[in-house]
Amino acid sequence: EFSQELKAIARAGAGVNNIPLERCAEEGIVVFNTPGANANGVKELVIAGMLLASRDIIGGINWVQENEEDGNIAKDTEKAKKAFAGFDPYVSVDAAWRLSRNIHHAKTVDELYKNCDYITVHVPATANNKGMIDKNAIGLMKKGVVVLNFARDVLVNEEDMIDALESGQVKHYVSDFPTPVIAGVKGAIVIPHLGASTEESEDNCAKMAVRQLMDYLEYGNIKNSVNYPDCDMGMPGDNRRIVLLHYNKPNMLGQFTKILAADNMNIADLSNKSKGAYAYTMIDIDSDIPANVENDLRNIEGVLRVRVLN
Repeated sequence: EFSQELKAIARAGAGVNNIPLERCAEEGIVVFNTPGANANGVKELVIAGMLLASRDIIGGINWVQENEEDGNIAKDTEKAKKAFAGFDPYVSVDAAWRLSRNIHHAKTVDELYKNCDYITVHVPATANNKGMIDKNAIGLMKKGVVVLNFARDVLVNEEDMIDALESGQVKHYVSDFPTPVIAGVKGAIVIPHLGASTEESEDNCAKMAVRQLMDYLEYGNIKNSVNYPDCDMGMPGDNRRIVLLHYNKPNMLGQFTKILAADNMNIADLSNKSKGAYAYTMIDIDSDIPANVENDLRNIEGVLRVRVLN
């Protein structure tokens, strides 16, 4: 159960699948995440994953560990390394220099599936996206494709992926999400959720989360919320500010302004934004706010939470 004092939750990262977003919205609790703050750390690991999948680096390292007591390991390495050779992804140095002119803009994911040697998934785990990489999608892909997933494990149907690895349709599946289903499967390169595990990423996420919470708690501004609309009116200056979290339904603004007008309050500024079933209203008043106003606003049907900020 949430405390009545809980006003907001900030996730230091992008994923909010472990937060009950709908229940938070219903109780007027704003949930923030920190998109982009850990992007560099994830990008680094994706590139590393592509290299690990294009060359059998892990197999080579395992061979060295298995033969560490071989007194002739230096000589034997020259014979053994052929088993761990990689392949050329058809990009020459000249083509790499001209890469920006050769980028092809695919209009659909099916076009990507059919033409790409490497497919890397970077989408949120919404209801529409869960299981998007399944046997149908894999069936459209080139034989020997490499699939990388550094977003969320549920985006890939792991049973279908295992079948594709066993048949050779997928050469490697690189995942940042160890699960009992995929861990240890031949052809799967499974990393222990290290995408954002760099000191810089963790610092960036924490700082961004704190800044967003402070801006909301002190001034009522919302940025990067996943269950309420973004809404920013800066600092209120000499005005008093009222913020209302409510359902997105007709005549809510009319009811708010009627109550304010009844107490002869002048609106200096106002902003109203909606996101699906929920809405957020910020109102700046250039006078004191009578004690009864907050209760009157809270008693309007459809209002979930009212805050009066100095």
